[in-house]
Amino acid sequence: MPIQWFPGHMHLTKKAISERIKETDVVIELLDARLPGSSANPLLHQLTGHKPKLKLLNKQDLADPARTEEWLAHYNSQPDTRALGLDASVTAPAQRLIQACRALAPLRGGMAKPMRVLICGIPNVGKSTLINTLTGKKATKTGDEAGITKMEQRIALAADFYLFDTPGMLWPKIIVDKSGYNLAASGAVGRNAYDDEEVALELLNYLRQHYAPLMEARFKLENTAGLHDDELLTEIGRKRGAVLGGGRINMQKAGELVLTDFRAATMGRITLETVDEFQAWWAAGMAIEAEKAKKKNKSKKGTREADAEAEAEADAEDHGDSGDE
Repeated sequence: MPIQWFPGHMHLTKKAISERIKETDVVIELLDARLPGSSANPLLHQLTGHKPKLKLLNKQDLADPARTEEWLAHYNSQPDTRALGLDASVTAPAQRLIQACRALAPLRGGMAKPMRVLICGIPNVGKSTLINTLTGKKATKTGDEAGITKMEQRIALAADFYLFDTPGMLWPKIIVDKSGYNLAASGAVGRNAYDDEEVALELLNYLRQHYAPLMEARFKLENTAGLHDDELLTEIGRKRGAVLGGGRINMQKAGELVLTDFRAATMGRITLETVDEFQAWWAAGMAIEAEKAKKKNKSKKGTREADAEAEAEADAEDHGDSGDE
């Protein structure tokens, strides 16, 4: 089932970004290096499309390094865009961010024209943790849960450099089903919006195709190629003790264990999408949306024509009644 999550406070975030962008010089978008395409917000692109952008691939220490390089090259090839990888081991991240933003907006700087930077990202991408690292103090609340930050904050990283932090925001409709599952697997979606077992099955299906050795080593499995996804999850549940009475496997608990291991990178460094994969998913999603819109317009047209025909028939009957009197 497609995953969607857009709670009420995200409407307020959208409105706040729309207002703030008018006075913004550079937009920083924090992405999850494990899903760089799925964690890029298309709504944010619409709201900030004309502004220079700095893409930060956060949590790169959890991601496949070869794929991270591929994604960095992809974003760095785009106009008015720079991309950097970040993780907890990066020293002096504030200086890297400030230098990158100044390169994107060289005419801003100094007390007369201070740099104004908006930092955005999906929920639970690590933005609050990054800001606390940048400032060297606990400026924002953090937690392994989507939707912690609820208000915009202004943070001074230098005398002439202001960073405006906004709450994490998804978009009203996730048109790429695979992106919805990847976002849920990463923890960017509220727990009430998805089923652990369903998301874990999607995750295992991808891992067995691209990271089978890591998955098998973590869960002490052998010969998984011939197993269906649900059989694989059953075996993992058995190995990890998610067993109910009578030897039945608690599939929900098994799914939760798989997601926890992925988020903690205990399986190893994994990235759930390549540039080519994501672009194919996006193209397919857009084609489906276009077909839906076509059918909807056709249905509306048919309804209008039927209404017009009914109105014409009613008019004809009215005129006929007038002639008989």
